Amino acid sequence: MSNTSYLAQTSVPLIWPLIAVVGALVATRHSPSRAAALETWQRWWAVVALGFGSLWMTFAFFTVPKVMATAIGFDSTPFQFEIAFANLGLAVMGFRAVSASARERITIGLGAGMFLWGALIGHVYQWFAHGDHAPGNTGGVLVCDLLLPAVMIALAYRAQRLSTPQPGTSKLLSSNMSDSSHAAGSRQA
Repeated sequence: MSNTSYLAQTSVPLIWPLIAVVGALVATRHSPSRAAALETWQRWWAVVALGFGSLWMTFAFFTVPKVMATAIGFDSTPFQFEIAFANLGLAVMGFRAVSASARERITIGLGAGMFLWGALIGHVYQWFAHGDHAPGNTGGVLVCDLLLPAVMIALAYRAQRLSTPQPGTSKLLSSNMSDSSHAAGSRQA
């Protein structure tokens, strides 16, 4: 396999995160606030990167299992059927995350991480223990397995932090409000 062919094949999984990033960048150009921009990023990442990326893997493992096995560097196995359904579960979680709270999105990211980070460990093990350098075992798939859940969790955590008052902030706000109402009351007297 030529270097160009290998690079093209190993980069295919990166299409979905790339579309999510470009879509979020375009959609947030004129965003009214940081919170609105963050919400847009979370939705693009959930639907496109996790949802459609996992749905694409579902169809690939269902429709061309031998091609997928070859791309990963494995023989065909009945477990590919199970991998298809695991990816379908990830797709459903990604689509569900569109209307989820930050806490739910963190949980969805952790759920996706359990499968994808486990797959990442398996890919790296096959790479180093057995010299599996197949395009579906190294490269883009490693980046996706690491980043899809990590970015989802990071974005949701940031959204949760933005929506939660920081310690001391509420005292400061209530102190300022009572000072201003006290000052307004003394001006009226």
